Amino acid sequence: MEPVITEIVQKEIDKFANKEVYLHLETTAGAYASHFDEKFFSSGAYIRNALVQYERGKIAGSGPSYRVGLKMPIGWIYAEGITHFEVDSSGRLLLAGHDYSGKLAVCLEISLNPFE
Repeated sequence: MEPVITEIVQKEIDKFANKEVYLHLETTAGAYASHFDEKFFSSGAYIRNALVQYERGKIAGSGPSYRVGLKMPIGWIYAEGITHFEVDSSGRLLLAGHDYSGKLAVCLEISLNPFE
């Protein structure tokens, strides 16, 4: 993955607009490491292979982290803290946000095919 280049990411988001796509969206605030400090409140959210169609998408922010919103007819899908991206060999847009120690904090992935 490489640091976000907003122009490239926006073009990739636009490619998936108005198509049925599969989303993977995950956030974590220490959910995988909460057993190390019982006083730390961990939280997270996870959804995989949600089949959606968004009318438009937008990446916003001034860096180093960004927000990505996907506008659907009846609402929004939103991820904040995106720092890196990749278009993989399957054409999927992979967006990730890493915290200051390099750990994954959020990811939003968009694909024309289900994630395995």
